[in-house]
Amino acid sequence: MRLPSLWSRADLMVDPFKAFRREMEDWFSQVDKNLPSLTLGAGAPAVNVAETDKAIEITAELPGIEEKDVKVSLDGSRLVVSGEKKQESKRDEKDWHVEERSFGSFYRSMSLPFTPEEGAIEAHLDKGVLHVTVKKPSEAVTTAKTIEIKTGAPPKA
Repeated sequence: MRLPSLWSRADLMVDPFKAFRREMEDWFSQVDKNLPSLTLGAGAPAVNVAETDKAIEITAELPGIEEKDVKVSLDGSRLVVSGEKKQESKRDEKDWHVEERSFGSFYRSMSLPFTPEEGAIEAHLDKGVLHVTVKKPSEAVTTAKTIEIKTGAPPKA
């Protein structure tokens, strides 16, 4: 006498949760399609941070955003880039008319390892990329020193 199969397909016998996982992936895919765009509306644009001897250089990708819609501010040693994206497009083609609008705010903050001096921050927006340069204060600019390495155990105190 043969027992009835719990699964109708052979691949499910190897992984009994495969069908459940597939259903969950389909469900999350449907939920994701119904959410608003998360490119900028969710808050954080893509940012690159580089440090040189004399400054910290930050670039943020802000495609389609105008200078008047971006704000760069300093709160103590916290640099904040924020703003709002407002985009409208209008197309009249053939016998139909399309008008689209998208709005969303963005926000990105980062702690600097020092408090910048007055006038030490410059910001430029060029072709959808924000360039921020934060000059280091004189006490934060360090010169590299080579430390001598001695052989043997350290002296006892």
